[in-house]
Amino acid sequence: MSRTACLVLVLLSAASAARADTPERGLAGLDEIYPKLDALYIDLHKSPELSMKEEKTAARLASELKALGYQVTTAVGGTGVVGVLKNGAGPTVLLRTEIDALPIEEKTGLPYASTAKAVDLNGKTQPAMHACGHDIHMAGWTGAAALLARHKDLWHGTVVMIGQPGEEIVQGARAMIGDSLFKRFPKPDFAIAVHDSSDEPAGKVLIVPGFGMASVDSVDITVFGRGGHGARPHKTIDPVVVAARTVLALQTLVSREKDPLEPAVITVGSIHGGTKHNIIPDEVKLQITVRTYSPSVRKQLLEGIARIAKAEAASANAPREPEIKISESQDATYNDPALARRLETALAARLGKANVVEGKPDMVAEDFGELGKAAGAPSVLIRIGAVEPKNPSRSRPKQCRGVSAQSHRAIEVQPVRSRRQHRHDFGREDRSVSNVRFRAPRAPVRRHR
Repeated sequence: MSRTACLVLVLLSAASAARADTPERGLAGLDEIYPKLDALYIDLHKSPELSMKEEKTAARLASELKALGYQVTTAVGGTGVVGVLKNGAGPTVLLRTEIDALPIEEKTGLPYASTAKAVDLNGKTQPAMHACGHDIHMAGWTGAAALLARHKDLWHGTVVMIGQPGEEIVQGARAMIGDSLFKRFPKPDFAIAVHDSSDEPAGKVLIVPGFGMASVDSVDITVFGRGGHGARPHKTIDPVVVAARTVLALQTLVSREKDPLEPAVITVGSIHGGTKHNIIPDEVKLQITVRTYSPSVRKQLLEGIARIAKAEAASANAPREPEIKISESQDATYNDPALARRLETALAARLGKANVVEGKPDMVAEDFGELGKAAGAPSVLIRIGAVEPKNPSRSRPKQCRGVSAQSHRAIEVQPVRSRRQHRHDFGREDRSVSNVRFRAPRAPVRRHR
């Protein structure tokens, strides 16, 4: 499943120095290792593990890196994996993959569909599935690691391979950073990650300079009332009605209070209250997700949610203020514009401008950006199309793995600028990256946080 590895290698070459006389050598051996990568992808897809409980997955990735000659450390930030490959003087580049799956029952009917059950952090047994493409990412990441180890004569510097746990609950990056990631291991000059895209055709590469993904906050609200018989509502304070008014009023934060030019989303994804048709309950629970890019808008919406919830409760003479809890918070993912443009220019030169396009920011969330921020390094998360071009309902891991159905046989790796040069020389001709061919993924479902 791993011609995505080619893309990762291309991205790496954009930030590490290499010889200029080696066209088409960087991918030599890809066809040889491809069956093994495909088998790895299928095995990972069949054996998913939930966030921060990815012991077997981490062990598998660590074993793959050790066999390639990387210096490997496990249990970083819980179940994180770090592999370091030093190859003389030069930039340090971080390549990250996520390793966790989602608590979703797979219903694809594929011969390698997951039937796994896994225990989450709360001790609950759940169905598990790689529904967000992390199996694709891991296989591609492993392939990139293999090609980099095989072709050390084509580049110089240090590669830091990060297998990050807990991305789906936006805890893993911070956990690894909190475990002294950049004190124990080389601090990167560049940080790069790849994510498949469920709404773009296989063979497309999308780069989004600036904000690429939104911030996220999960808000839990408990609305209190005074329960009683449904036939005597006048003797109750109905929290269902208070909750319903709250849900509607919250939408005015986006439509009437926020600057209309600032993107934002408030979605009430869950509302629970009561046990029977004719019983008014004592409380109702709301679960809300909030998405923004601007920190000031984020603050405005969170404060507004609390204000409206309290005001609606007060207007109904509720016995107490609602409880409001904010969790699973994550800042927006910001792609360094200069690095993004360099990668876009270099990839387009080799893959064709039609295949490398500027994508639109998305309101889904990611914690990859925490790694770049903690290291003080420019970072970019690139998206790769994963959908069968003639059938948007199907994704094609095999095509996505490589990044273009026409060009998986060659990479041209050429000299690249240092991080300092990257900052000051952006806009000059970029001759840093490669020639990659794509194939698309197998996994049929893709979900983002």
